[in-house]
Amino acid sequence: MPIKVLVVDDSALIRQILSEIIKSEPDMQLVGAAPDAFVAKKMVLERAPDVITLDIEMPKVDGLRFLEVLMNARPTPVVMISTLTEKGAQATLRSLELGAIDFVAKPKIGVAEGMAAYHKLIVEKIRTASNSKVKKSVGSATPTVNKVSYSGTEKLIAIGASTGGTEAIKEVLMSFPANAPATVITQHMPPGFTSTYARRLDSLCQMTVREASGGERLLPGHAYLAPGDKHMEVERSGADYRIRLTDGERVSGHKPSVDVLFGSICKSAGSNALGVLLTGMGSDGARGLLELFNENCETFCQDEASCVVFGMPKVAIEKGAAKHVLPLDAMGKAIMQSVEKMAAGSRL
Repeated sequence: MPIKVLVVDDSALIRQILSEIIKSEPDMQLVGAAPDAFVAKKMVLERAPDVITLDIEMPKVDGLRFLEVLMNARPTPVVMISTLTEKGAQATLRSLELGAIDFVAKPKIGVAEGMAAYHKLIVEKIRTASNSKVKKSVGSATPTVNKVSYSGTEKLIAIGASTGGTEAIKEVLMSFPANAPATVITQHMPPGFTSTYARRLDSLCQMTVREASGGERLLPGHAYLAPGDKHMEVERSGADYRIRLTDGERVSGHKPSVDVLFGSICKSAGSNALGVLLTGMGSDGARGLLELFNENCETFCQDEASCVVFGMPKVAIEKGAAKHVLPLDAMGKAIMQSVEKMAAGSRL
């Protein structure tokens, strides 16, 4: 059965471009193209789409309000169509909190040419959304902050994620105390969105969260997010760890790549590292997590039931790279318990 897709966008040009992209794919069926939330509501009820592409900025009722109502009334996989602006990034992160699966950023100029170039990305995200888990939007409780007796600089936590990862990372990081080991994060996200995401995390977490700029020394109580257009690595510099950003080719299909981060952590920190692989499409991070596992690091994978997309963790588990497979709501506590044991083992 083809994937039934509904396009919702107030721009006639974007509706036309997205409609043509969808109709060109043999495994997809365009069931409608709505110019606003009111028409979209009617089409959702009548045509029961499998996936909806939804513009954030629409007149009358904006995309966020429509998404909120949709997720409470008829939870459906949604791919947001966003803009590469600060306001667009903030709204996109809010849409992911409300239950959207993923997003595609519109180009700022040359919309028709840019959207056509995004053909592969758009259909990939629609396919991923069609196989994802959508849960009814509910107010999520603030995770309990886990205490840990730790004050050194030798331990590191490395986290990787993709589709569904912005919310998963947020939940895990919000459970970390202010004195948690330095934490490095690679989340598949385009440039222009990672800085906004880092500020969002910083406002919610006890740790200080920053987008990595390169060259900085890793400090306990701080989390560093890879920029959306650079690979992030961790290097040893004397007794310190420092961040190195590189602008190389995609690795495992991505830049930033989780495999790049995990591989560098394996070399620089060895068994002092903990590797965490959360929800995401594809296999990025599985090879790197196996390298950490083979260095006798503590390695964690999110379980299938709590993943939005059980791709990256599944591949890692199949490779035998996971020492611990846990639901998302148990992940933060388990990581801090491992830190506690590692810290105790290193004390004189």
